[in-house]
Amino acid sequence: MEIRVLKYFLALAREGSITRAANSLHLTQPTLTRQLQELERELGQKLFTRGKHRVTLTSEGVMLRMRAQEIVDMVDKTEAEFQAISDTICGDIYIGGGETDSMKYIADLIKEIQEEYPGIKFHIYSGNAEDVTEKLDRGLLDFGILIQPIDLSKYDNITLPQKDIWGVVMRKDNLLASKKSVKLEDLSNLPLLVSRQMSPKYSKDSGFLDWFGNKYDELNIAATYNLVYNAAIMVRSGVGVAITLDKLVDTSEESQLCFKPLNPPLESGLDIVWKKNQVFSSAATVFQKKMIQRFQRNKSFKNL
Repeated sequence: MEIRVLKYFLALAREGSITRAANSLHLTQPTLTRQLQELERELGQKLFTRGKHRVTLTSEGVMLRMRAQEIVDMVDKTEAEFQAISDTICGDIYIGGGETDSMKYIADLIKEIQEEYPGIKFHIYSGNAEDVTEKLDRGLLDFGILIQPIDLSKYDNITLPQKDIWGVVMRKDNLLASKKSVKLEDLSNLPLLVSRQMSPKYSKDSGFLDWFGNKYDELNIAATYNLVYNAAIMVRSGVGVAITLDKLVDTSEESQLCFKPLNPPLESGLDIVWKKNQVFSSAATVFQKKMIQRFQRNKSFKNL
């Protein structure tokens, strides 16, 4: 498979039309059709079907689209890294992480680096721990920001200075809104929205689960979520209350929502991680070194 042809296929998947895809690629329709037919023959699979008004991907086409996007992203990232090898430090840095107030530390570091190295560009990917570690392992991210506990067997890490506080986001007209904090028994009969990555299926060794003891399976889990923005919308609509970290949802005076910490208190630390023995671009090396200088001066790493 040629990268060029994979890009043609992705254009078709994006546009849903041979005509629009050919126009976007500055190709003739017969040329594009021939290239895609050759791709189908090479793979031995039918990748798309033509409808009256739209081209639709087959199940095999959907699978190729995911793989092709990863391949093209990796090629683009690699090309950018090699183009950045010069006396001037420049290039792209890819960072993934979940929602956390501790991102402010990364934002401050990014601002400092951009002032010193204006040729460095940052790309931030939002996702849960499962998504971030998968992209780290595939080489699509340089660094990941993960909530503890974390399996660090494959990674080097730096612990951020702040811990995030767990609590409950609810509507201000909820009966629990008058309390200073929320206990386990307060949650027993409420419909709850919880982070998917904190469920027993994804996190068997978690301080979050320890807080519930053996009562987690007895809770009324109305919904799970990956990122809290949509969970906050559901809370406002009255679906339930959301168990989440502080400072991620607007709980200002004008908001319908408020945050109450768990009692006893529950906090989670955060780590910035990267693959062991990772060979970084010059730009990512700058970020790594400045990160260590700022957050963990006394720890040494093999790849420095």
